[in-house]
Amino acid sequence: MHLPLNALRAFEVSARFLSFTRAASELNVTQAAISQQVKNLEERMGVQLFRRLPRGLALTAEGIALLPVLAESFSRIGSVLEQFGDGRSREVLTVGAVGTFAVGWLIPRLRDFQQAHPFVDFRLFTNNNRVDIAGEGLDYAIRFGDGAWHATEAEALLAAPLSPMCSPAIASFLRDPSDLARQILLRSYRTEEWAAWFAAADLPSPVLRGTVFDSSLTMAEAAAQGAGVALLPARMFTRELQHGRLTRPFDIEIASGSYWLTRLKSKQVTPAMQAFREWLLQTAKQ
Repeated sequence: MHLPLNALRAFEVSARFLSFTRAASELNVTQAAISQQVKNLEERMGVQLFRRLPRGLALTAEGIALLPVLAESFSRIGSVLEQFGDGRSREVLTVGAVGTFAVGWLIPRLRDFQQAHPFVDFRLFTNNNRVDIAGEGLDYAIRFGDGAWHATEAEALLAAPLSPMCSPAIASFLRDPSDLARQILLRSYRTEEWAAWFAAADLPSPVLRGTVFDSSLTMAEAAAQGAGVALLPARMFTRELQHGRLTRPFDIEIASGSYWLTRLKSKQVTPAMQAFREWLLQTAKQ
C-alpha cells in the first residue's frame, strides 16, 4: 500500500492535537487541506481513523493503533535530519574518561572543542579508571597509568604528579613534612602512593588508617571538608586551590603515572575521533 507522506503527517499531527485546526496551524496549511488529506488517507486505507464530533475529534481503534507508529517514525526522521542542519552529517563520538581528568581538565576546555568541531556529537562518560572500551562501546578512553593496556594504543597526554593537599584549617598545623604522620592520611586504591611520598621526603612511612577512596574527586572533596590529607594531582584541582578550598602545604611531589588517550588497536579511526585526538594532544601541550 502506497500512502502519501503528507497525509500521514497530517493524520499524526491531527491525532496529537485532536484538532484539524491546530494541526493546520502547526503545518502552516489550511484547515480544509488537513481535513482533505486525512479523508483521502482514510479512503486509501479503507478505514476510519477519526470520529468527527461536534466539538473536535476522537480516534477510532484504527487511529489509536496507527498513531504511535507514525509518531515514532516521524521522530526518528527528524532526529536524522537534524544531523544535517549545518550542511554536514553530525558524527557521534563516545569518550570515557577518569572522573578526575574529566572534571579537572577536560570539561573546562570542552566548549572550545565543540565550537571548533560542530559536526561532532560528543558523548562523555566518566569512570574511576576501570574501563572496558569494547564492552562500553567507547571510541576513546582517557585513563591514568603507565600507558600499558592490552590490545590498546595509548598516547601520553599529561603528567600528573601527586602532592599532599588538605583544607587550610589542617594546613595550619603542618610546619614540616614529618607533621603529616600525626594527621589522617586519606588513601586511594593504589596503596603504595603514601609510602613513595614519605620516601621522597626522606621520612619513614607511618601506619596508614585513613579512608580508602576509589576516586580522586571524592577523596579531594573529603580533604576539602577537613576529613584528612590526600595525595592528589594538583593540576587537576586548580579551581579548588584558587578558591581556597584546598591548599598544598608542601612542594614535594611524586610521579605515579600520567593521563593517556587510549583506543582499541582494532578500532577504525573516524573523522570525529581524529578531530578529537588532534585537538586533545595540541591542547594538552599548552
